[in-house]
Amino acid sequence: MDLDPQKLTEKEKEVYERLKEVRDPEFGFSITEAGMIDEVKVEGKVARIAYHLTAPFCPPIFALHIGRQIKRMAKEVQGIEEVHVTVRNHFQSEEINEALSKMP
Repeated sequence: MDLDPQKLTEKEKEVYERLKEVRDPEFGFSITEAGMIDEVKVEGKVARIAYHLTAPFCPPIFALHIGRQIKRMAKEVQGIEEVHVTVRNHFQSEEINEALSKMP
């Protein structure tokens, strides 16, 4: 799924811009440049971000690292107090998403 940044609200664009700083730990490129962000939604002070990895069998530690970085960057946007991050299309999506939901 390709995210079209032009269709985002101003606050969603702010979040998306911050995500440009998140790098894939294996390849070193920005997750936005790689098209790994599927969805950015902001409602009030809550951001919801969905992403996928470069392959469905990437090591779960990479998925967790990227998810943690997404949360950290999104929380740096003024007005965002809560961030929900989900990984899609990974063989362990359920377990990874559960772990991400427990991370601050």
